[in-house]
This record gives sequence, structure tokens and C-alpha cells, in this order.
Amino acid sequence: MTFNINLSWSASEEPINDPQSFCRDHQINFGSGQQIQASSAPEYSGNAANINPEESLLAALSSCHMLTFLTIAHLKRLPIVSYKDSAFAELGKNGAGKIFVSKIVLCPEIEFATEVNQEVITKIHEKSHENCFIANSLNPETQFEIKY
Repeated sequence: MTFNINLSWSASEEPINDPQSFCRDHQINFGSGQQIQASSAPEYSGNAANINPEESLLAALSSCHMLTFLTIAHLKRLPIVSYKDSAFAELGKNGAGKIFVSKIVLCPEIEFATEVNQEVITKIHEKSHENCFIANSLNPETQFEIKY
């Protein structure tokens, strides 16, 4: 199975006074037909109105974890009414001094249709993390903390 995107960026037609400055805005077209406007984070001279790569990575992990969690709960016949996540990511420096996403925290709030034991929920989160394609693709130095 393969997935694809098309990314495009063009230089601004306006003259650039500062040779270190350039527009970081670009467009990403997904294979599904969705399209987003992207840029670097504002801290890296990007456009705050657009999605940045760090947010995209965080969204991909949160979404993958949720979909895996929903699948496992469905297989266990544990009906879920709603699932919300207020996730965040932090940047840090690795051993080589390179900036990387050093910590990701998922803060899911799940409403089940019936009472579910907290131990069962914890085990589903652990299994979801183990089986999430995105989590399995990330640097093992990245920390994952599931908060309830």
C-alpha cells in the first residue's frame, strides 16, 4: 500500500530586500483530494494562518492513535459515544544537537456508551500505541504519555 501527496511552492514575485528572507507558504494536495495551505511555524518565519509540519505530525499521530483505539474498542464490543484529543508536541535537541519533536502528549477524552474499567481503557491505549502506524514510524526517543 502506498500513499501520496503533491507539494508545491513558488518564489514570490515581489523583490526580496533581505536575502535571508523568503516566503515559506506552500500548498499540499493529498491523494484523497484534500488540499491545505502550509508554512513553517511562526517561530521559523512561517505564516501562523497555515498548518506547519509539527502540527501535521501531531495530527497524524493523534488521528492514528484514535483510529486504532476505536478499532480495538469495536472488536471488544465497547461502544464509544465520542473521542476527543487535545494533544501537544514539544521541540528539543537530540544527542547530535539537532532540533526534533522530543515529546508528544496525547490527552484523549473518551465517552463510552457503557461503564468501562480504567484498567481496560489503559490496556487499549497501550495496544493502540503499539499498533499505530505513525507511532511505529517515529524516532524511539520520542516520549508518548497518554493522559485521561
